[in-house]
Amino acid sequence: MKSFSDLIKEVHQKGICQQCGGCVSFCNSIEHEVIGFKGSNSPPVYLNKDKCLKCSLCYLICPQTHALEEEINKTYNFSDFPTMPLGFFFNIYSCQSTDKDFLHFGTDGGIVNTIIHFLLEKELIDGAIVAKTLGPFSREAIIAENKEDLIKASGIKLDISPQLEEIQRFHTYTNSLPKLNQYRFKKLAVVGTPCQIYTIRCMQNLGIMPSGNIEICLGLFCYENFFFDKALIEKFEEDFNVKFENIEKINIKEDLIIRFKDKELRKRIIHIPFNQLKEYMRVACNACNDFANIYADISFGGLGSPDKYTTILTRSEKGRSIILKAIKAKKIRCTHLNISAKEKMKDLITQYSLNKVKRKENFFKY
Repeated sequence: MKSFSDLIKEVHQKGICQQCGGCVSFCNSIEHEVIGFKGSNSPPVYLNKDKCLKCSLCYLICPQTHALEEEINKTYNFSDFPTMPLGFFFNIYSCQSTDKDFLHFGTDGGIVNTIIHFLLEKELIDGAIVAKTLGPFSREAIIAENKEDLIKASGIKLDISPQLEEIQRFHTYTNSLPKLNQYRFKKLAVVGTPCQIYTIRCMQNLGIMPSGNIEICLGLFCYENFFFDKALIEKFEEDFNVKFENIEKINIKEDLIIRFKDKELRKRIIHIPFNQLKEYMRVACNACNDFANIYADISFGGLGSPDKYTTILTRSEKGRSIILKAIKAKKIRCTHLNISAKEKMKDLITQYSLNKVKRKENFFKY
């Protein structure tokens, strides 16, 4: 039987912990607080090692052990991810929100928050786990219950951890799954990265609470997340002629897109290819091969769509039904995609997916 001690040896000590928080969420939902986070940008640790039951569940649901991958792949209609990088999906769309607020404040077409708001209106969910903006460079995971919460959560920005503010550490990854422990919500939507959604599916496969509260998984395309300490901030600012305090929003399509909040700089948009950002990538991202969030009910991203539009892949019956209902209710509008356009979008997403698979293979070679 594996335990959290094995996770430390096989995952944490190798530097590939994704910090998804699944193990913390599960373990803290039972009788004792055995493991938890002591700070941002660090793997979870033992809080009460002597109370560990050595049940192996934390090991099984970790996205880096892949202990349940064969079972999960059967559940989601595919079995060989490297030869099927897009996973199973029903349809592909390019859409934008019809709500001017979500479109203005959101990333790409503002679709994710529009879908959440639609589900809240229909009382299909009670809340959604999202990342709330605390300031220009600070975010935390919250449960959004209304439109105001969602507006605050809109967009992608560089994050700074309040606990580590004195040494200036910035990151684009938010721990979300520990929020699952808020039991007053019976029906939750979760917006997550591939590692977070994979962990949820493992929890659901084993029937582990609190995953039973999750009604729908909304997955984000994810090529990599970024981390900056003080030295890397200075190097980034010098290499790309930017100042962190001037950055308003970060977006990801074919590359990293930076927009500025200063009026004089707003017309200046910087595009940085991923191959120029290797020094700033979180090390654990090298160990992930899922770009298109293949285990989600619906996957979202900017790749393949024009400006102010979001690419959507519907993966489950539930996800397909929600998108069709949102279109019918005129909450979102979709540009017409002929067969050729859809194939081009699929080819582009496949290319990025395969690049991520290859990156993982090369990482573990060394």
